[in-house]
Amino acid sequence: MTAPHTVRPDGTPATPPPQREAPATATFHLSPELRRAVLLTALTLLGLLLGLAGEHLLDLPALMWGGYGLAFLTGGIPAAREAIHTLTTERRLDVDLLMVLAALGAASIGQAADGAILLLLFSLSNTLQDWAMGRTKNAIAALMDLNPAGATVRRDGTERWCELGEIRVGDLLLVRPGERIAADARVVRGNTAVDESPITGESRPVDKAVGAELASGTVNLNGSVEAEVLRPAGESTLARLVGLMEQAQTEKSRTESLTERWESPYATAVLLGVPLVFAGLHYLGGLDTAAAWYRAMTFMVVASPCAVVISTPAVMLSAMAAAARGGVLFKSSAALDTLAGVNTVAFDKTGTLTQAKMTLTRVVADDEAAALALVAGLEAHSEHPIAHAIVTAAQERGVAPQPVEGAQAIPGHGIEARLSSGEKVWAGNLRLMQREGAALTPAQAAALAELNAQGSSSVVVGAGARVLGVMGVADALRPGIAGAIADLKSAGIAHPVMLTGDKAEVAASVARDVGLSEYRAELLPEDKLRLIGELPGPVAMVGDGVNDAPALARADLGVAVGSGTDVAIESADVVLMQNDLGRLAGAVRLARDARRTVRFNLLFAFGIILLVSPLAIAGQVPLPLGVVAHEGGTVFVVFMGLRLLRRQL
Repeated sequence: MTAPHTVRPDGTPATPPPQREAPATATFHLSPELRRAVLLTALTLLGLLLGLAGEHLLDLPALMWGGYGLAFLTGGIPAAREAIHTLTTERRLDVDLLMVLAALGAASIGQAADGAILLLLFSLSNTLQDWAMGRTKNAIAALMDLNPAGATVRRDGTERWCELGEIRVGDLLLVRPGERIAADARVVRGNTAVDESPITGESRPVDKAVGAELASGTVNLNGSVEAEVLRPAGESTLARLVGLMEQAQTEKSRTESLTERWESPYATAVLLGVPLVFAGLHYLGGLDTAAAWYRAMTFMVVASPCAVVISTPAVMLSAMAAAARGGVLFKSSAALDTLAGVNTVAFDKTGTLTQAKMTLTRVVADDEAAALALVAGLEAHSEHPIAHAIVTAAQERGVAPQPVEGAQAIPGHGIEARLSSGEKVWAGNLRLMQREGAALTPAQAAALAELNAQGSSSVVVGAGARVLGVMGVADALRPGIAGAIADLKSAGIAHPVMLTGDKAEVAASVARDVGLSEYRAELLPEDKLRLIGELPGPVAMVGDGVNDAPALARADLGVAVGSGTDVAIESADVVLMQNDLGRLAGAVRLARDARRTVRFNLLFAFGIILLVSPLAIAGQVPLPLGVVAHEGGTVFVVFMGLRLLRRQL
């Protein structure tokens, strides 16, 4: 391919700008908000150190109060602003208010150092949370950076550099080695290998030849190709997936919703409990005012539900980011939580378990290459899908079609023509064979019966009155689908089942080949809808077509393949990028691990509160130790969730 002569829209030469490349795995950069949080935490630490030096080392009251004042301002004002915002806009109390009041309470009894330590650890805890949560959000947001700035296209015979939004359907993308593919396209010239790992999670390069589809956001590796744009950049696979991820945090899991619902009542109960603890210790326990108030402040700190509140979102965001990196997109954390409990997975057949295109599956002939060459030469003159499947199979196997003359289609029968020698040749169904006076051998008859039992369409090819071979054409299974089903069973899915509108014999054959013991055939869309409600739940439905949309919406969890129709993707809760059903089992394992982690985090967080709160009231836990227990527990549950980022599907 010659070097491109690129032009701007006004016709002047232009050099294409460098493409924005994104690494295969997300990297983390300090956001302005996180940089500000780090600065405030550092200033709080500085203020605390100055205060301690002025109080205990230098005996300088001005330095002591100046230092503690700095710590209270830089550590307390952000939390106070957040607490006031929540109180005024949402009419609820939160843990930020508890921390600020506890720090002020410590200062009110002459323990300014303890209050400053509390604010420092609270500020440090929030900064670490922001950093950890930022990593998970960054892993998801990395999808948005996979598109290049534009591409070189050929339009109306002229090569030009186009911004992403200028690329049109029908343009020819000129993709060179190392370039990222700018839009969904189909290869029309050239061969290459493509790195699809940013989109599908597939670690190995995928070979692409003429007719193969390229997904936007993937990387061309070692060959130059020309590819016809199938969809504008705004409607590409990558754009749709990014759009789904932007919705991912709008719906929360049941645990998250429950936790958020109880945060304000719990904070209110703690605030009401503080004067009760003080009164009980002072008036009933005989403690002096300062000691009783100190213990009440310590109780307020250790009883705050920071770790409880952050337990679930830390886990869910990390798991969703790991799943996205592995090729599975969850539209919400609720979908992730639902998948953890799924008991039955129902599969559509066409386009889900199979490739939704006719493929030559079997050739039975004494000379397979010669029979395939002859039938390819005949079917090259037909527009029938079966004919296209045979011609494509011959091309893929390197078999050149045999030239024929005078090809003529016979409606309802097949096609016939003549060789250069004048011999009549034909390909079609049994009616055409009988019309030509030919007969099957016992082996050919057995092969034909077997193909019919499998639901395959059969083609008989012959010359004169001789049958040269029998061929089967069917909707081929997706590569690796049997292994994917087996892996799903090993992941703990008790009832995988196939639901299809196809004939019973076809369904039985497909179910046997993929390892499914249960299937339902000859179903209308309303039948699928009814069966979804009858299967042992919770039920996940996996599909790709328009007719699957009602069942996807009706199921407890809808799963769509990324190459499916828009309505299927919109109806589903989970999207498998491209067509890789092998990722579903890994997603199930990840979802169940996430659920276990959430339960552990909540038990741990509540355990800290239940254990340390009575000790704080009894005076066995000083305020600094209570702060360490509280904030340490918060950071611990965040990092328990963060470890899921390393998971591979």
